[in-house]
Amino acid sequence: MILTLALYLVVGAIAGILAGLLGVGGGLVIVPMLNFAFALQDIPGDYLQHLALGTSMASIMFTSISSFRAHHKRGAVLWNVVWRITPGIITGTLIGTWVVAQLSTNFLKGFFVCFLYWVAAQMLLNLKPKASRELPGAMGMFGMGNVIGGVSSLVGIGGGTLSVPFMAWCNVAMHTAIGTSAAIGFPIAVSGTVGYIVNGLATQGLPANTFGFVYLPALVGIVCASVLTAPLGARLAHSLPVTKLKRIFAVLLIVMATKMLIGLL
Repeated sequence: MILTLALYLVVGAIAGILAGLLGVGGGLVIVPMLNFAFALQDIPGDYLQHLALGTSMASIMFTSISSFRAHHKRGAVLWNVVWRITPGIITGTLIGTWVVAQLSTNFLKGFFVCFLYWVAAQMLLNLKPKASRELPGAMGMFGMGNVIGGVSSLVGIGGGTLSVPFMAWCNVAMHTAIGTSAAIGFPIAVSGTVGYIVNGLATQGLPANTFGFVYLPALVGIVCASVLTAPLGARLAHSLPVTKLKRIFAVLLIVMATKMLIGLL
């Protein structure tokens, strides 16, 4: 139990730094690490990925607050963008969590592995959409919010891997896109957590200490560490070569995705 708690603290510390540094919310690390930790605890596999996704979403609620506050102090959050995209975010995320509840753990793991490989390829090749347009109007923002929220709920992330490229495509400066993405991660996490709790409450066979699809011991350990390290990541984002760091992170994603893929075969 002590080893497992220590693992949750380490995962939380890494997630917090990544949330501030890259605007990714940490879910890309939290979900595969929770898979590993849950397997060590012999948690039944039928809903293992559901619990990893739900717990990741719940932890991002706290990580995103700490992160976007740090970015806000630096003037790097476009709050008008956050307010405009949030209605679509909430709708898409709630629908996504309902869809997840209908799917098997193996399918969700496979989808997550594909997503990790896609994100890693983007980072390794430094693929960026050309800044060729402005932010869309109300309907466009609502539609994009649905897409970002829906995909984020399927993979348990705060949406940074989608919202940052979207804003960069719309001529938003990268540091501002990262800070705004951290703020957008909060409505994603709140609505995602609500969805995972509601859709998991009636599920039979979940382990003790769960609230819907949220595993509380893991949530506490991750949050305790991540809220302390997210401001550090935000400070580093303004002083370190983020592009090089993303490539290193991409290699880590490939390793984790491959490990999960091997477990599925």
